Amino acid sequence: MTIDPMDPRSPSVQIADFLRQQIKDKVLRPGDKLPSERVLAEQFGVAPQTIRQGVDKLKNEGRVAGQPGRGVFVVAPAPLIRLGKERFRRSFRAVGKSAQQADAEAAGLSFRQELLELADVPAPADIAALLGVAEGATVFKRTRREYVDDTANQIATSHWRVEDVAGTAIREIVTGPGGSLARLEDVGFVFTKYYVEHGPARMPEPEERKLLRIGEGVPVADTVRHVFGYRASAGETADDARVLEVFRSVVNGPTIKYTYEFEAE
Repeated sequence: MTIDPMDPRSPSVQIADFLRQQIKDKVLRPGDKLPSERVLAEQFGVAPQTIRQGVDKLKNEGRVAGQPGRGVFVVAPAPLIRLGKERFRRSFRAVGKSAQQADAEAAGLSFRQELLELADVPAPADIAALLGVAEGATVFKRTRREYVDDTANQIATSHWRVEDVAGTAIREIVTGPGGSLARLEDVGFVFTKYYVEHGPARMPEPEERKLLRIGEGVPVADTVRHVFGYRASAGETADDARVLEVFRSVVNGPTIKYTYEFEAE
């Protein structure tokens, strides 16, 4: 390909568009190394700086990544999983599957997670309001990084009232089969509904980008889920239902597909 001087796109954009199409058409496949700046500069008849600008656009999209001393390589697409409401089915918890694990396995993908934080912390204002405690009151926080087929997929953070998780494996490194929802059921909690609140898709903060190992141009989905229920074992009824868990996920955007199902009236 040569640069078209009559094209309204700048040379660097033309180069980026050409290489992007090569990746989409699988002419350049995941793991393939791009030609050097010198070779591309000769091919397109432009300065190496123009090539660098074009390749940088693909880096910002997460399509290619540089490896110091080796060159620039095409990045494998992240594994895509569907997030649907059925992943909260009790039957999944009964066989020891968390919601994210159920999604991943439904897509034929592997799942694992690692613990990042496990601590009693002062409740931030937004968490305190949802859990019905005073701002600064002690709540329990659990943060983990989850992987789907070894791709960092999600940073998941949950907050609970301290008394709700006392004596449960939620406070331990390993929660056990079925995750935190199963452990709440073990001590007599009953769930009444799930309310999912979505924040807008956004660009990640530097620490989030680092934890999810994503390129600078890759967005994240920032989602908050409130789990409602009551503790039947303590004599509570559905009338006493409240927010039991505030769950926030920051998800590597290209790895998910949200699916909603609505009943017709």
